[in-house]
Amino acid sequence: MVEYIPLVMFLAVCLVLMLGYPVAFSLAGTALIFAGVGIVSGHFDPSFLSALPNRLFGTIRNTTLIAVPLFVMMGVMLEKSRVAEQLLGNMAAMFGQLRGGLAISVVLVGMLLAASTGIVGATVVTMGLLSLPSMMSRGYNPKLATGVICATGTLGQIIPPSIALVLLGDILSSAYQQAQLNMGIFNPKTVSVGDLFIGAIVPGLMLVSLYIVYLLVYVRINPSAAPVADDQQRPSLSELFSGLIPPVLLIVAVLGSILVGAATPTEAAGVGALGATLLALAKGELNIARLREVGQSTLEVTCMVFMILIGAAVFSLVFRGFGGDDLIHHLFQQMPGGVIGATAVVMVVIFLLGFILDFIEITFVVVPIVGPILLMMGVDPIWLGIMIAINLQTSFLTPPFGFALFYLRGVAPASIKTSDIYRGVIPFVLIQLALLLMIAQWPSLVTGLPALLK
Repeated sequence: MVEYIPLVMFLAVCLVLMLGYPVAFSLAGTALIFAGVGIVSGHFDPSFLSALPNRLFGTIRNTTLIAVPLFVMMGVMLEKSRVAEQLLGNMAAMFGQLRGGLAISVVLVGMLLAASTGIVGATVVTMGLLSLPSMMSRGYNPKLATGVICATGTLGQIIPPSIALVLLGDILSSAYQQAQLNMGIFNPKTVSVGDLFIGAIVPGLMLVSLYIVYLLVYVRINPSAAPVADDQQRPSLSELFSGLIPPVLLIVAVLGSILVGAATPTEAAGVGALGATLLALAKGELNIARLREVGQSTLEVTCMVFMILIGAAVFSLVFRGFGGDDLIHHLFQQMPGGVIGATAVVMVVIFLLGFILDFIEITFVVVPIVGPILLMMGVDPIWLGIMIAINLQTSFLTPPFGFALFYLRGVAPASIKTSDIYRGVIPFVLIQLALLLMIAQWPSLVTGLPALLK
């Protein structure tokens, strides 16, 4: 029974998190309690804990993670500069004569916001405040309206620059190097956040296309769910481009510099933060009070991410001290189907954990455990990273703890039922799972572009 202590510890931390305790302290506290009991009973070597200071220092001086506060600042700054408001108004007017045009506008604007900010909460709240009243006033079905807003908000998970991809890229980089060292390769190859950004472009565009195709088919079958706005005036080209050009230029500056190799993701994040600030200044939306608000929001999100990262470092250290790596490796080797079976089990587990855990928790706790083992079995790191990212994207939409559902519920009027929101996201979860199966069947959808640009 002693060899199963790592699994018991994992189940214990899931239970503590479900009880509502803070994530970072739940991870670290549970791990230290198990370590203390293990030391007293003689089943845990206390020398493992001596590696903790070096791990924490390595986290603090990790230059890749500097991209997190910079991308957060870029997203919050764009949220405050009313870019989305102008974009949505022009796009909605442009597609107003098309049945379901407002819903399609939400998807397109959400895609641009995702590529500009990478923050799910900001996108869902912004789109909920701006588009939901318009959709309801035009007679849209509440399930369709809320579903498309929640699903579009989660595009920030997969469309770069994404904070989720930054965190996944850093974790997978360490896991890939560890896997190669375990295989006796002492000149290991590397995988970077930029590689994940490039690999996510095609799947991200495919997901947007699948959303739009679904909407067109749905409103064709159910015309009453999305009435046409007959009184909508189309904007002039100058009005359309005045709202479209600034965020597009920012996307080109951030992603383009990464794609051509002119900047690392961290440097590109700095460009994005500066560009968003200049854009807010040019639009007259920047003042001392707003700058203080942006700084405070950025600090709160960054502190949350790094505290969870520290708690996860303690958890993974104790997990390994109890022999968790060997246990998981042994279980994977015993699974039928080899690497395909092991990968399928990991994907199912991550999907199920998404019902109860946040994507950051899964990234910091689960991926460091299973990542090195799958990579040792020959799985491509970029493909694995995108598969996990899309899988984690569903965690924002799956009840009962889907964060996108909570974000929209917080800004939706009381007339919108929570059950409508839950039912509205189901088709989009199925679309995300369908994309996951497509990438599993055709890995070149992810690996093709990074290989072409190398």
